[in-house]
Amino acid sequence: MAKQVIKVPDLGGADQVDVIEISVAVGDTVAEEDALIVVEGDKASMDVPAPVAGKILSLSIKEGDKVSEGDVIGEIETDAGAAEEEKPAAEPEKEEPAEKEAEEKPAETAEAAPAGEATEQEIKVPDLGGADAVDVIEITVAAGDEVGEGDSLIVVEGDKASMDVPSPAAGTIVSISVKEGDKVSTGDVIGVMKTVAGGAAAAPAPAPAAAPEAAAAPQEPSAVSQEPSAVSQEPSAVSQEPPAAPQKDYQLERDLTPSAEVYAGPAVRKLARELGVTLNKVKPTGPRNRVTKDDLHAYIKEQVKKAESGAVGVGGGIGIAPMPDIDFSQFGPVNVEPMTKIHKITAANMSRNWLNVPHVTQFDDADITELEDFRKSMKAEAEKRGVKLTPVPFLLKAVAAALRAEPSFNVSLHNDGEHIVRKDYVHVGMAVDTPKGLMVPVIRDVDKKGLYELAEEATAMALAARDGKLKPRDMQGACFTISSLGAIGGTGFTPIVNSPEVGILGVSKLAVKPVWNGKEFVPRQMLPLTLSYDHRAVNGGDAGRFMTYLVGVLGDVRRLLL
Repeated sequence: MAKQVIKVPDLGGADQVDVIEISVAVGDTVAEEDALIVVEGDKASMDVPAPVAGKILSLSIKEGDKVSEGDVIGEIETDAGAAEEEKPAAEPEKEEPAEKEAEEKPAETAEAAPAGEATEQEIKVPDLGGADAVDVIEITVAAGDEVGEGDSLIVVEGDKASMDVPSPAAGTIVSISVKEGDKVSTGDVIGVMKTVAGGAAAAPAPAPAAAPEAAAAPQEPSAVSQEPSAVSQEPSAVSQEPPAAPQKDYQLERDLTPSAEVYAGPAVRKLARELGVTLNKVKPTGPRNRVTKDDLHAYIKEQVKKAESGAVGVGGGIGIAPMPDIDFSQFGPVNVEPMTKIHKITAANMSRNWLNVPHVTQFDDADITELEDFRKSMKAEAEKRGVKLTPVPFLLKAVAAALRAEPSFNVSLHNDGEHIVRKDYVHVGMAVDTPKGLMVPVIRDVDKKGLYELAEEATAMALAARDGKLKPRDMQGACFTISSLGAIGGTGFTPIVNSPEVGILGVSKLAVKPVWNGKEFVPRQMLPLTLSYDHRAVNGGDAGRFMTYLVGVLGDVRRLLL
């Protein structure tokens, strides 16, 4: 076993970069090229990889420190004792071609067409810092676009970082020969662009024409010509000459999602892309509000927990921005109380149903003058039976008859989205307002029961709901729901469909209105009805027929005998 000092590698000319994340701890076993720390400079962030496989013996830096190329960041124990001595010997051999390439590219530019003449040139992938066969994850230009020197053309991603491939000069894009998902390496042609020789983009070209020993001279007269030089020095600290194609370091970080402005390292961004997480939704806890891997994992756990519990936030859903967090105490005295379990379940169900069901609502008034006269005439007989005959059992019986007459409402959509479940039973839910929140007990086989039986069962269910004695089965299996606010008031409301049901009837307060009978206006007792339905399963024609039949049987209860 041998100890090896871990040093900061070539940072592409950057100096005094910030350590924004420590990816390992003392005692961890790492493989070669595993990320040890993440550093960030003015333009990019990058992982500092393990030079060899081994065990971390010590770390001499912490988050917030500044490091430069060659600084020691720790020690690693490895079997490959000679690895450290071999690497420096190989590095000069890599630098020499890089220097020659930087000298040759300006020479090619110098041989371009005369000033003012448009020429076409191939766009090649610049030095990727040793990475090979990286993925093209975004095309940022199209044929015909005009670009400036250094503008992003495509975005590529390797194992540890993503980077922009810049335009080598100002001009017009003629063609792009790669697409998203392709793999490219250093020197690959990714397209063709048309440039004008002698323009601003070609200003650095005279430099190679001078004698080698005077190569730096043309950089001094203009501050503009020095800017490309600063960018071009990122891939190689050896050459001081400005190459024609600015080469950004391959660690330059870039994100494809709206998370681009979020402060996060490349490893975190890659993990976020793999998990399909938009980083601007993750709460940062790192230094300077940086998103860490722990933050990402915590966000995923939270979302999984919500999904498993079926909870949906009051102010958010898929693709919906959350409501702002407001301190109401700044406006006056407040008292914050926890929601009851029933209230939470109701909120989650209503949010889910409203977000997933395409609602349509239809309105009508039912003339129940004769129904009310009949009900009042039967009041004494009902009391002898120990039953209170309210309008509710009539509504239940009428809805059951309408579900049989118009079976398009007695269905549910299958979870696979390709089938409809048609039901041969009629169970009707009845919304009940309780001190703990809204509850919907279900009365079964409504079509097979008489008015007195329905009245007795509806009263018993309502009392059980208010006393909190309903069982889960008592609130399951409904085909349709009735929500009545008649005793409370209001002229109308639009109820939310209680999925997997496809329809719900809202009943408002009875009102006496003048109705034209063909000869004169006469006072009639009109009941406002609102029918909300799921337009995925029910069409407007089906809803019209359902409502017409319902209004008809409520207007003449004798129809229930037919």
